[in-house]
Amino acid sequence: MLKPQIHHSHSSRTLFLLPNPFILGNGQAHLPVISKSSSTKTLRKIRSVGYKPGNIKAIASITEQQKSIKVQAIVTVSRTVGGLLSNIGIQQGLDDITDLLGKTLLLELVSAQLDSQTGLEKPMIKGFAHRKDEHEAEIRYEAELDVPAGFGQVGAIYVENEHHKEMFIKNITIDGFPAGPVNLDCNSWVHPKTQNKRKRVFFTNKSYLPSETPDGLRRLREEELLVLRGDGQGERKTGERIYDYDVYNDLGSPDSSEDLKRPVLGGEERPYPRRCRTGRPRCKNDPLSESRDGNFYVPRDEEFSEVKGLTFSVKTVDSVLHAVIPSLETSIVDSNLGFPYFAAIDSLFDEGINLPPLTKQGWRNILPNLIKAITDEAKDLLRFDTPATMAKDRFFWLRDVEFGRQTVAGLNPLSIQLVTEWPLKSELDPEIYGPPESAITTETIEQEIRGFMTVEEAIKQKKLLILDYHDLFLPFVSKVRQIENTTLYGSRTLFFLTPDDTLRPLAIELTRPPMDRKPQWKQVYVPTWHSTGACLWSLAKAHVLAHDSGYHQLISHWLRTHACTEPYIIAANRQLSAMHPVYRLLLPHFRYTMEINALARKALINAGGIIESSFFPGKYSMEMSSVIYDKLWRFDHQSLPNDLISRGMAVKDPSAPHGVRLTIQDYPFANDGLLLWDAIKKWVSDYVNHYYTDPSQVLSDEELQSFWTEVRTVGHGDKKDEPWWPELKTPADLIEIITTIVWVTSGHHAAVNFGQYEYAGYFPNRPTVARMKMPTEDPTDEEWKFFLEKPEVILLRTFPSQVQAAKVMAILDVLSNHSPDEEYLGEAIEAAWSEAACYKSSF
Repeated sequence: MLKPQIHHSHSSRTLFLLPNPFILGNGQAHLPVISKSSSTKTLRKIRSVGYKPGNIKAIASITEQQKSIKVQAIVTVSRTVGGLLSNIGIQQGLDDITDLLGKTLLLELVSAQLDSQTGLEKPMIKGFAHRKDEHEAEIRYEAELDVPAGFGQVGAIYVENEHHKEMFIKNITIDGFPAGPVNLDCNSWVHPKTQNKRKRVFFTNKSYLPSETPDGLRRLREEELLVLRGDGQGERKTGERIYDYDVYNDLGSPDSSEDLKRPVLGGEERPYPRRCRTGRPRCKNDPLSESRDGNFYVPRDEEFSEVKGLTFSVKTVDSVLHAVIPSLETSIVDSNLGFPYFAAIDSLFDEGINLPPLTKQGWRNILPNLIKAITDEAKDLLRFDTPATMAKDRFFWLRDVEFGRQTVAGLNPLSIQLVTEWPLKSELDPEIYGPPESAITTETIEQEIRGFMTVEEAIKQKKLLILDYHDLFLPFVSKVRQIENTTLYGSRTLFFLTPDDTLRPLAIELTRPPMDRKPQWKQVYVPTWHSTGACLWSLAKAHVLAHDSGYHQLISHWLRTHACTEPYIIAANRQLSAMHPVYRLLLPHFRYTMEINALARKALINAGGIIESSFFPGKYSMEMSSVIYDKLWRFDHQSLPNDLISRGMAVKDPSAPHGVRLTIQDYPFANDGLLLWDAIKKWVSDYVNHYYTDPSQVLSDEELQSFWTEVRTVGHGDKKDEPWWPELKTPADLIEIITTIVWVTSGHHAAVNFGQYEYAGYFPNRPTVARMKMPTEDPTDEEWKFFLEKPEVILLRTFPSQVQAAKVMAILDVLSNHSPDEEYLGEAIEAAWSEAACYKSSF
């Protein structure tokens, strides 16, 4: 449901270090990999943009024999919506005057070397940049600077913003040195000095390990990290750049209502990853909870871009949450009203839903694809595009072959696992949850696979697979059933791997634990041509699909790719300098994640938010997420090969193309994913081995070690004592860790995000909640009679309500789209990476 991490590069050059870029399946994902075969072409490209590999060591340096040299500093500032260059207000007029006076930006060049005679830092070279020219999206500022002989290499630049508004500095180039230009990719907001007197420092694009930092930059490197860490005190303010940790204590609103109180996630009782600290006041009615009033702070550079002319996803999502959803709830008065017939579901795509007018709120222009204007000016129309899956076959969602296909190629291909033990048995306490034995017997399965093999043979030949939500969900059944119009079971769904390598569903088991003075109830449903049995099978599938939808959003998507990633981002900014090569390698994969997560806390996973109101766990959604994090999450299993092996979907095989042999050969998530995993690992390996030429450098890199220690002991501190955490002692260890992080934020996330509307836009295919119990669970005579007479009505009443379905569809419609400023892996190389390649090619 959440928006993808947007791998955005601001480089003005596109350099591919692979002659034939790797393309994944749909032609959208390709990755740059430095290879020997491409070195000649790479060198030509580097030369074509002004680099001189033969003079690499002389870049930005001036010999002692030279006199002072005049250089030109060019600062490129992006035109933004709310910051500098927005052309709005009195302050803009004052800033225009500042531009006319030529004192917009104060620049101070910092030498990378200390004074050879005093051992002190050399005096900085200062100058003001004035506004030179502008283009549609950018404005250039220029400064003329006299650099004296003996100044040495330029290692950094201090920038002071003399304007009254913040500005987004894209990059700085210093031109005029004999060895070529000095480049600094900034991509950062700089506040006016009236708001923050501390000058901003930007380092050149050359990366350094801590031990290799030039003497003239050591102090700046350490001080900048101290600034980013902050002191852990006070409430964070909009525009700050401080990274710190806190627990998830801001999901509830106990001061508004007791029913909106939620437990704190993070700590011994409810383990969870840490989020970015905001420091807001505590709630009056629950001192453990933080008030939701005010700002959902994220560091300024983690926020979405605001370049004019682009409609950014965070604005669009915010529009849906704060305009469309409330209007939708107003239009459909009864929140529990279901769809009376299937044609009413189809009408969402054909006719739409009339909404109160949104024109005055300005949302129609932001959501042109979702909100269709109609002739009556007093109304707007919420009408959905027909998902591609439904467009081809309106009854696709009913077919068992599609049910099996989507298990390995749909929205959540990360839950299917191999059956390795028989009979199936619960590990929960039988005193609380009833007899542990599964109701799925050998006879049940062999009746379904008669003519193929026995159960014993199927397990031995790895032909029996399962979606197992039994033990994970059963402890929540009693609590969830207290929520109006919501039910829940523990479930097991068994599949058979056919000779043509497709999954055929065999049986579904639904279990209710002892509750309300009733004993445990469980029943098995199988595919059948008998009309009553076929209806029961469709209902059982609806329950399982609701389970899988909730698990997908809460675990496969939110927990594994968003919540668990935030600690990596915080630790990287607190412990890795901006000039550290590992920081620069990870940065593109972290962009915007923290603001997406803050938006989720604000309106998606909060008490009463989209997840709670539309998915089956309801108010227990995040509590369930915490329990599953505690039971299942392991960093080492986040790597694709280890994930597949842990679920029995692959085994190690050094002779196989990717080092693993798949259990299911036609497994698109694994087939395509392993290609991408290998490409990422090859690129990361080349990059890491370039900087860590001696294995001992990894262990002696204090910034890198502090980063990994903080990830384990603070960001994921509730699991700090687990034995499975990888060690970080060698380049091979580092390569595996970085590859895993990059995979989770790119390939894994793409797999569970971009197909959301295509697969779940027609909600009968993936209902988010089951609102009625199975007709066979302790029915009254009247209930059973009604089911036999009108089974389709029971199915419609089991599906989400009109409000629930429309809210989820509206969110998925927006979040499944690619952002206008999104870039794919390898589409544009980061500037710091290109300079690393330049240095490598000169060795």
